[in-house]
Amino acid sequence: MTRIIPALADISTEYDLALVDLWGCVHNGKEIYKAAEAALIAFRRKGGRVILVTNAPRPQAAIRERLDVMGLSHDAYDAIATSGDAAQDAMIRGVVGHRIWHLGPEKDDTFFTDLPEWAEDHPQVERVPFDEAEGIVCTGLFDEMAETPDDYRGKFLSAKARGLKLLCANPDIVVDYGETRIFCAGALAQLYDQMGGESLYFGKPHPPIYDLARRLAVEGGFSFADERTIAIGDGFFTDIQGGIGEGIDTLFITGGLAAAEFGPDVENPEPDKLTAWLETQELRPDFVIGRLR
Repeated sequence: MTRIIPALADISTEYDLALVDLWGCVHNGKEIYKAAEAALIAFRRKGGRVILVTNAPRPQAAIRERLDVMGLSHDAYDAIATSGDAAQDAMIRGVVGHRIWHLGPEKDDTFFTDLPEWAEDHPQVERVPFDEAEGIVCTGLFDEMAETPDDYRGKFLSAKARGLKLLCANPDIVVDYGETRIFCAGALAQLYDQMGGESLYFGKPHPPIYDLARRLAVEGGFSFADERTIAIGDGFFTDIQGGIGEGIDTLFITGGLAAAEFGPDVENPEPDKLTAWLETQELRPDFVIGRLR
């Protein structure tokens, strides 16, 4: 039975480890949600640990730098697991070849330049023009503020005909950048699959990013059990589906991507609307909250 809670503190004593989404949960792409920041700081002060688990297609160092610019306190988290890191490992190992076409904006260049030391023991990955590529690494749309996945149908028809695999570095379909909803790499990978191509995924809800998050917790010297771990986020088919797939409890943030479904007050979802909406879904989160606080 899904339970609406007023604050993370109401259930915090039940958990030692929180796997927390970033976009739509801790920030909106432009600013930090201060109530969410305070909730995570309080959770850690009670002895909990927080791993930020994001489908951002960049290495964790780049995400940490961005969070510093936005002003998120280091007291709010212990480590960051990114889809970029999980997908980067696969790219280096050659899952789509070593001559790749990068589909994505320039801001994601660190995916190819900030490589781990162990990459030196593997063949070098080279970015090449589309016509010379062995595979595709997709981190997003070239112009996420103006384009849609349909703009890439022609290119994908050619890629499919050549048998190119697409490595998706961010399985999110959309995110809200402030008040603007934009498409992510997941929307492109989804389209490529629908057209008969083959996409490979490494972020939420798929296992590799959760393996990475758990490894970071262990490397940080933290002991935890799945029954005392909770996944928190606003992506129903990323954060919630991923958490359920990993056998851990979930806290669904209704005031994010699906906010319009639950009434005009994003901080307080209407129980009747929530119940009706959940009845149309195959998944059931353990807890629900309007915004993380």
